Amino acid sequence: MVRAAPVSTHASSSRWLRTGEEGYRRMLEALGEARQSVRFETYIFRADDVGNRFRVALEEAARRGVRVQVLLDGFGSNAIPADYWHGLQQAGGEVRIFNPLTWSSFAFRDHRKLMLVDDARAFVGGFNIAIEYDGDGVERGWRDLGMELNLPKAVHSLAQSFDEMFEAFDLRHRLLRRIRHPLRRAIPNAAPGPVLLSGPRLAGNQFRKSLLQSLRRAKHVRIVSGYFLPDFRLRRMLRQVVRRGGRVELMLAGKTDVPLTQMAARGLYGSLFRGGVKIWEYQPQILHAKLAIVDEAVFVGSSNLDTRSFGINYEVMVRLDDPRIADEAREIFALDQGRAIEITPEVWRASQTWFTRCRGFLARVLITKIDPWLARRQRRRLS
Repeated sequence: MVRAAPVSTHASSSRWLRTGEEGYRRMLEALGEARQSVRFETYIFRADDVGNRFRVALEEAARRGVRVQVLLDGFGSNAIPADYWHGLQQAGGEVRIFNPLTWSSFAFRDHRKLMLVDDARAFVGGFNIAIEYDGDGVERGWRDLGMELNLPKAVHSLAQSFDEMFEAFDLRHRLLRRIRHPLRRAIPNAAPGPVLLSGPRLAGNQFRKSLLQSLRRAKHVRIVSGYFLPDFRLRRMLRQVVRRGGRVELMLAGKTDVPLTQMAARGLYGSLFRGGVKIWEYQPQILHAKLAIVDEAVFVGSSNLDTRSFGINYEVMVRLDDPRIADEAREIFALDQGRAIEITPEVWRASQTWFTRCRGFLARVLITKIDPWLARRQRRRLS
């Protein structure tokens, strides 16, 4: 049962986790302080130094009598040894694998990153649990970002969504169709939030809907996305912001772990440049952060701006409308700009050889056409 947390109701009681190093430190501290419950959900969990630290903290919490529930994706965390969680399970903890790999449903992944402690604190963002995220994003470790939330409305919604995912971990509930109606009720005509959920059979993509709604009157948009392949409507909305006299700044990946996505994304730069959009590419490390700042609205969580996050994966984002949070987000963006290079139209055109354009086109076809087609076929089998 989800219990309301006796903490501040204002978003300013929340704080940014500006690096993977800071995020891990705060999460481990919270695990050490847990007294009632821990809900832990992630896409990638590796049995390395970082993963072992979290495993020990989860086991210690379970031994104190804390109810510990762990939900890991069947693809992202498939390399974990079979007996890795034996100690936690012996201590009373529960571990479930979301959608274990099968040929009939491999497309649908739990890409969410979420930890809740005592129904009072929630951690969201881009952090997976693996050694490559442990650093400052400049000298070492991927560039990532998260948020520690003490906002009861958000914590309650996140706990409820975890419980539903945890119960339907094997997709026997027809791709979580049961939670479609609560999601619909959560979207009034006004700006939805703070928690924005999405998945292949949920009531549309909450993050995309809220972002598009915010862009209609936006004056200044800043977006950080390590995997950037927005659909035509979102690209058009970004160009329209500039046409109305606004400004759009994108922070994208200079270094990447998924070259296919980067090739596809760079092929779209031309249409964005023609609309007046400014683009930077982050240089020191692989960019993995997910952040959108639309005037005073801030979006942070697990969702990329690409086809898979918008229509195939299960994702969780949080929208906060708070001046302090927005000011700090703009400060984070400005610091990353200082570590990035601006990609000008002239530089981009010089890089677009015939071979590069062909590779980019084929990458977009694979990501935006073939991958969704496979997912639709699998979804029909599970319906």
